[in-house]
Amino acid sequence: MKKIAVLGAGSWGTTLAILLAKKGHEVSLWEYLKEQAERLSRERENRQFLPGVPIPREIFISPNLEETVKEKEFILIVVPSQVLREVVEKLVKVKISLKTILISATKGLEVGTNLRMSQIIKSYFSKNEIVVVSGPSHAEEVSREIPTTIVASASSAKLAQEIQEIFTTPYFRVYTNPDTIGVELGGALKNIIAIASGICDGLGLGDNSKAALMTRGIVEIARLGVAMGAKQETFAGLSGMGDLITTCISKYSRNRGLGERIAKGKKLEEAQREIGMVTEGVPTTKSAYELAKKYKVEIPITEELYNILFKGKDPRDAEFELMTRKTKREDR
Repeated sequence: MKKIAVLGAGSWGTTLAILLAKKGHEVSLWEYLKEQAERLSRERENRQFLPGVPIPREIFISPNLEETVKEKEFILIVVPSQVLREVVEKLVKVKISLKTILISATKGLEVGTNLRMSQIIKSYFSKNEIVVVSGPSHAEEVSREIPTTIVASASSAKLAQEIQEIFTTPYFRVYTNPDTIGVELGGALKNIIAIASGICDGLGLGDNSKAALMTRGIVEIARLGVAMGAKQETFAGLSGMGDLITTCISKYSRNRGLGERIAKGKKLEEAQREIGMVTEGVPTTKSAYELAKKYKVEIPITEELYNILFKGKDPRDAEFELMTRKTKREDR
């Protein structure tokens, strides 16, 4: 049994807290809003994000960060990418042990710095071990114990294997992968293609169109990832192609749903309000666009999506631009 704190009581944070508690670990869950924390503790159900899924009584729920992480061996961070730095800064103030292992389950890049989540955490906790977990894992399915597989990545094989053992259950299988850069970038960048996939659906395009979009999407994800130091083969795995497939086709995908609404004429802000939850692909599109310029990498789908989201380009015009680009070899 391990002592684990989960920071973030959204759908994924709540799901992982439930999974770990069911496996016998001592789990505490941090929800930053006092009223919501009290409601979760009283009702033992996250009605906003996971209706119908009971939260075990053994999980301690609190809005007090210091109380949540006290004497914990592992701290699992599951908050939106654009507030991760703020949460980590709060965590610094409670002075956790140097032996505490920090695990990031957040997918995204920080707007402005364009940093990966583990890089942000490492900048504040340089002496603590940091692990990344990612992969195709909709909370709506994991919380109902539908078979799922993810990847754990750490600086040492031993640590990755420890995380693998902590999380693995008969319905939740964990693999390890030493390529932390690739694992993180795959999980972040696939949300861009998921928005584009939703636009594809919203425009009423076909299976051929979506297959082309997803296939060429993973090509440009890998192209940018390799330029940033990742391994090519990682993007053919669970945190790359696996996560891309799930996010592009699932009814649960917030990013795909956002794209569908935009294709039907909704403005970005209106579409985000309708989704009602964080759509990580929006800020990630901005970061990826800037990173591609920095590394001089060609990412045409992302560039067109950037123009749609932030420049007001008509999705039909973007489709035409992509289809009428100069012809080329597939492997170039």
